[in-house]
Amino acid sequence: MLELYEQLEFQENPLYERIITDLVTKQYSIIDDFFNLEEVGKLRATLLQEYEEDNFKKAAIGNRVNEVIEKSVRGDFILWLNEADAGENEKIFFNKINPFISYLNKTCFLGILFKEFHYALYPTGTFYKRHLDTFQNDDRRKLSLVCYLNNEDWKPENGGELVIYKNEAGKENPITIYPFPGRVVVFESQILEHEVKPVNTMRLSITGWLKTR
Repeated sequence: MLELYEQLEFQENPLYERIITDLVTKQYSIIDDFFNLEEVGKLRATLLQEYEEDNFKKAAIGNRVNEVIEKSVRGDFILWLNEADAGENEKIFFNKINPFISYLNKTCFLGILFKEFHYALYPTGTFYKRHLDTFQNDDRRKLSLVCYLNNEDWKPENGGELVIYKNEAGKENPITIYPFPGRVVVFESQILEHEVKPVNTMRLSITGWLKTR
């Protein structure tokens, strides 16, 4: 009876359904205005405050078991987010992401049990070379997610675009995605290689992964 009740309570979400369709057909999805500019402004302010308080660290390659700092591969600084200790502004992020994760599990049976997110700040001149979001000793990452927190006047010439590399009919097809504020990109962690092009103006985001057991 409880299972039947839960099924009756389920409501289809058109936005989430579009993301799911994109993931099934293209292996990635681009969602503009997933967060509105007011929400982006609050998250950006928290990110910058944490950075000014010197709470970020230089990002490494590899996972936490086998980290190596390699400036020739990536140049960003990061701060891991802890939902249990999230402030009011950070709750804005989790309050929108958690329903999406729940919807994915109910409709796609992905078995997402864990999530990990961090702030990411790319200073001018930095980049992240082409890579895949999985590790030899840990393949639990199912979906990668990036939420851009740049200023409202962000322009393509500011650089820092995300390039996703797709193989279609035996031919590589690079997809260029500009980091406009409020935009969220979701893509398959184990399939799509990607990179962050050199940044001409400081680039801000929340980046993370949805993980299985």
